[in-house]
Amino acid sequence: MPTYQYQCTECGEGLEAVQKFTDDALTECPACHGRLKKVFSAVGIVFKGSGFYRNDSRGASSSSSPASKGTSTTSTPSPAPAASSSDAKPSSSPKPTSTPAA
Repeated sequence: MPTYQYQCTECGEGLEAVQKFTDDALTECPACHGRLKKVFSAVGIVFKGSGFYRNDSRGASSSSSPASKGTSTTSTPSPAPAASSSDAKPSSSPKPTSTPAA
């Protein structure tokens, strides 16, 4: 159930009330029996995950993304550098399987 904030127009006292959506709004201040009004405030929302932002569903070739303005969006992949013999790691090649002679 949502929590609503109210403030008295006469004495200025604020109060919070937990009410159902179908309940009527409070109209009378419990302290001075003055008129209450609802107080609306900003709600903090955090969107988690993908798909909420404008650039989440766009590809890299989009011209409206800030990073691509003034630059070419097409690029050719650069060739992989050749590994020298001192930098090369021994590759783990698959071991040959031996089958028993039948």
